[in-house]
Amino acid sequence: MAAPMEVAVCTDSAAPMWSCIVWELHSGANLLTYRGGQAGPRGLALLNGEYLLAAQLGKNYISAWELQRKDQLQQKIMCPGPVTCLTASPNGLYVLAGVAESIHLWEVSTGNLLVILSRHYQDVSCLQFTGDSSHFISGGKDCLVLVWSLCSVLQADPSRIPAPRHVWSHHALPITDLHCGFGGPLARVATSSLDQTVKVRRPHPTTVHERSPAAAGPQPGMQESPPPAPCCQDSRRLLIPWCSEPKDVQGVTMDLAEHHMFCGGSEGSIFQVDLFTWPGQRERSFHPEQDAGKVFKGHRNQVTCLSVSTDGSVLLSGSHDETVRLWDVQSKQCIRTVALKGPVTNAAILLAPVSMLSSDFRPSLPLPHFNKHLLGAEHGDEPRHGGLTLRLGLHQQGSEPSYLDRTEQLQAVLCSTMEKSVLGGQDQLRVRVTELEDEVRNLRKINRDLFDFSTRFITRPAK
Repeated sequence: MAAPMEVAVCTDSAAPMWSCIVWELHSGANLLTYRGGQAGPRGLALLNGEYLLAAQLGKNYISAWELQRKDQLQQKIMCPGPVTCLTASPNGLYVLAGVAESIHLWEVSTGNLLVILSRHYQDVSCLQFTGDSSHFISGGKDCLVLVWSLCSVLQADPSRIPAPRHVWSHHALPITDLHCGFGGPLARVATSSLDQTVKVRRPHPTTVHERSPAAAGPQPGMQESPPPAPCCQDSRRLLIPWCSEPKDVQGVTMDLAEHHMFCGGSEGSIFQVDLFTWPGQRERSFHPEQDAGKVFKGHRNQVTCLSVSTDGSVLLSGSHDETVRLWDVQSKQCIRTVALKGPVTNAAILLAPVSMLSSDFRPSLPLPHFNKHLLGAEHGDEPRHGGLTLRLGLHQQGSEPSYLDRTEQLQAVLCSTMEKSVLGGQDQLRVRVTELEDEVRNLRKINRDLFDFSTRFITRPAK
């Protein structure tokens, strides 16, 4: 294969014939179909390029298939309630699922449920990892967007309750979608909401909670970047608030270069926002009549799924009008329409992994049984032996000691141990010698008594 093949992966809420369909992006040829249930919105994930996971609509389990054994359901991952969203880490080590207002984190190698995060006040609507798997972002119906550090969540101290690294509360209504760009913990994050806005932020490594723009004044020692490029301004504040009029925003995505942002509206239109052509203002309203050349028109119902090809030339959209459409970004023309049997719940463009194209491919490791109870819970699943669990140590939320501080602490401990061994060793030796001398005296006394008794018994005159 000369170049990586891009495929479109789609699901709908009806699924009479199959749960998920995979087709080649440019030719439209059907490649694979997976059977067994109905995938819910934001409920599709590719695990390590070997398994396909789908959170079942309104049900309390996640279906898992091997990419090539499409007709055989590999496993059902049971959850304590209906799964509202699902994602897997890019490195294939962890799986995240939203269950009501909680976030469940599994370790793929062991199937252990490591932690349950309960910091949202209403259902979690979307989840996504950063590209380096170091952080993940959650959005909920409580209007909050939380940024979590994976290391902090996987802390070794079970007595501490994990806290998000950032709490963003700029939205006034439930979060509908989020998109995380490249850059690891410094990637730009776009969030859409029913409050008719899309907001783009970049997490900052030192901030934990952001206040609303009205309450957040200038911070001491904080300098703002020059205004010409909005995406390069102070990332601790709102970068791009965007208003459609007067429709809700149901989906959002960006191209890989982050030159364009695409927003799906509740009436069926898709709006393109150019991120590097604005003047320096932080807010901009989008008016369809003034920006007619930036609108994709064709869907007849709300657009909930958006994805852009690797080169940024093609946009994929899924709608509640039961169609998936492929658009040419430059001309805004629809180049392919795929009709499904129900409202589209997931539509994404992926680089096809090797396992998807090779019929002989098998996963490197079998998928373990995923526990539905916390690791170490009293009334949880039976303990499983023979596995190796790697924990990342105690990562504090606040300031962590540097490597130099840790080296000095280790040196102090070693010196203290050596001092105790040298100075306290002689006293311990004297005590031990005394104990042994007493034991030798007792043994000698017992030996004499036995000898005297034997002598008397042997020399006693016979009667």
